[in-house]
Amino acid sequence: MAHDPILPSNPTPEERAAFVMFRLEQFIREGKTIDEGMSLKRWQTMAQQEIAATILDAQRAMHQDEPITRRMLFIFGASITTIGFWGAAVSLHNVGYVVGASVCMAAGLALLAVAGEWKIRGFWRSKEAVKRRSNLAKVETLNKRVKKLLTDLEGEAESLDKALKKVRKTASAR
Repeated sequence: MAHDPILPSNPTPEERAAFVMFRLEQFIREGKTIDEGMSLKRWQTMAQQEIAATILDAQRAMHQDEPITRRMLFIFGASITTIGFWGAAVSLHNVGYVVGASVCMAAGLALLAVAGEWKIRGFWRSKEAVKRRSNLAKVETLNKRVKKLLTDLEGEAESLDKALKKVRKTASAR
């Protein structure tokens, strides 16, 4: 892959797998040079850690959403039941219109508040995911720059060594 796969705030298993494959490909490409390679044992360790981190992240996201989902379902059920009960009481003329309308409006507002919270959480998660991807891209760019600088410095060191050997050879010939 040429670029970092973009994960949504709640990625599917296929998207998580694509991300893990991307990371494993990075491990292989970054650890393999002409004079050194990545040992199988090291690659296996890195792959195992990456897969474990991805699975842990998926489990954490699932457990994090569970109480929120339960609360939303509870408030949704309570609001619908309240609206139904008070609507029936008003329609049977057992309760005044103002009282019934007030209770139904309060239940509806509670329902809207929970739905709004759900949307805000989704927006916040996607914003955090974008920030994480941006930070990861910055780190990877910095890693590439450091590797390029290291390669440049090694090349410069080799040319200085050659120049030093040449100077020593000419000095010893005198």
